[in-house]
Amino acid sequence: MNLKQLTYFIAVAEELHFGRAAERLGMAQPPLSRQIKQIEDELGAVLFNRGRRAVSLTQAGERLLERGRGLVRDFEDMQLEVRRLGEGAEGRLRIGFVGSSTFGILPNIVKSFRANRPDVNLTLTPMNNAQLQRRLVSREIDVAFARPALKDAEFRTIHLGVEPLVAAMPDTMETEKQGRVTIDELRGQSFILYPEFPRPSYADLVLESCAAHGLEVGKKLFTMDLLTALSLVAIGEGVCIVPASVASGARNGVRFREIAPPIGETSLSLNYRLDEQGPHVKTFVQIAQSVARKAF
Repeated sequence: MNLKQLTYFIAVAEELHFGRAAERLGMAQPPLSRQIKQIEDELGAVLFNRGRRAVSLTQAGERLLERGRGLVRDFEDMQLEVRRLGEGAEGRLRIGFVGSSTFGILPNIVKSFRANRPDVNLTLTPMNNAQLQRRLVSREIDVAFARPALKDAEFRTIHLGVEPLVAAMPDTMETEKQGRVTIDELRGQSFILYPEFPRPSYADLVLESCAAHGLEVGKKLFTMDLLTALSLVAIGEGVCIVPASVASGARNGVRFREIAPPIGETSLSLNYRLDEQGPHVKTFVQIAQSVARKAF
């Protein structure tokens, strides 16, 4: 018995009249009667008491009607869910991101996406670049905000914007000019770098930028993430070179200063798989690009 035959049975069971059921189904009565007889033969049970003046359900027929209605309802619900998923009306989107992106445009992108796709469940997980790479390859996340961009032949990378590197310093550290710190003033300072591993990473971008501008780094203290690095800055363990957007988040014990002359820039990228076909990713990318154009 297939789903179509089940709908034939339900129509007869609800109408208790073969003629009215056939009219409801848009078919002739004889083929309908044959279909019902075929179902009974296949199940090995009589489903209808066929009297001269009335048709009624047997006990087996009552049970099949009860269970059959549930099956048809579940099938219709499944069709609707799959259709809505295909249209992007609901579902989930798994987002991986580097910590520094939360100080920049990521919150605005997520807010705009929620406004456009309120039924989509979002999962946001902070990671370093190596974790982003690995989980995007294994399809554990759908999109990745990385700094610097991920490099893989299976990924598409969109550069959202470039921002200068600035210094996060203890508020007890004085500078000659208010609002900026010179390379000479940073020379020999202890540097707090993140992430500690794996390498190369954002930490190496900072070290390369310093070396390219003759900035000798004193003691190097590595930690796993930006928030831990800023906590160490706040207690006077050293300075940390961060993207300029991080300065938008005030933090007790930390001052953010422009570096004079500038030592470099960093770009935030959005990465996803080339074979990604989901409508949510497409919409998310479009929104991210729109937000980035206004921010940078």
